Amino acid sequence: MEKLEQLQTLFQEMEQAIIAYSGGVDSTLVAKIAYDVLGDKALAITAKSPSLLPEELEDAKIQAATIGIRHQVVETHEMDNPNYTSNPINRCYFCKSELHDTLKPLATKLGYPYVIDGVNADDLKDYRPGIQAAKERGARSPLAEIGVSKIEVRQISQHLGLSWWDKPAQPCLSSRFPYGEEITVIKLQRVGRAEIYLRKLGWDNLRVRSENDTARIELPPERIQSFIANIDLKLVVSAFQEFGFIYVTLDLEGYRSGKLNQVLSKEALETATY
Repeated sequence: MEKLEQLQTLFQEMEQAIIAYSGGVDSTLVAKIAYDVLGDKALAITAKSPSLLPEELEDAKIQAATIGIRHQVVETHEMDNPNYTSNPINRCYFCKSELHDTLKPLATKLGYPYVIDGVNADDLKDYRPGIQAAKERGARSPLAEIGVSKIEVRQISQHLGLSWWDKPAQPCLSSRFPYGEEITVIKLQRVGRAEIYLRKLGWDNLRVRSENDTARIELPPERIQSFIANIDLKLVVSAFQEFGFIYVTLDLEGYRSGKLNQVLSKEALETATY
């Protein structure tokens, strides 16, 4: 595969690197290739914070161990920054600023010349202010540099024998809230528990959006009728209310990545400051 070879060549030129590793399919592919090329000169680092599901952290640890790459967990403190918790449209900028302000000094201390992330070519087409924060701090994005799309990430992952090649995307829990609604640890935990609950019932590719005291369940459109027909709706409502929600709804449009960005006007995006 040509793009795989290009990625391998890129890492050979780097000689050693730290990977900002969330455990998602993108950063895990980067970690895999980095380890295959660099061995112990590659180090994967996962940021632990309230916006990361505990189950996702455990998955990241398991995947790193399977790959063989050295793996460390560091804590980030974006929740201490009101620019983040107030949830403006450029919230992700402050999240990634915290991440890379943590990773860059660590890389310097350990003698690593590069911090690498899992941004892919498709991410550049969406509104992702966090990408700007990473660039400002010198991070590199091999997948985007080579032009690897999300579909190609999964294809290369499958080619390399990674069992999680089709793992659903799982962005940070803060992405579940409409812009402008304050984010708190309690709200993040409430959303996280609700999604874990539904996952354990077999509904893995989903989102639970939170707006004030209302939970809105988003499922793939083709699975909505099955959900209604086969799930105990009263039991789901009861569980969600125990988590702290008052109202529980089902989004009839279904899950669509980046849905919350549809409220952003062109003017708002143009005036968003980093």
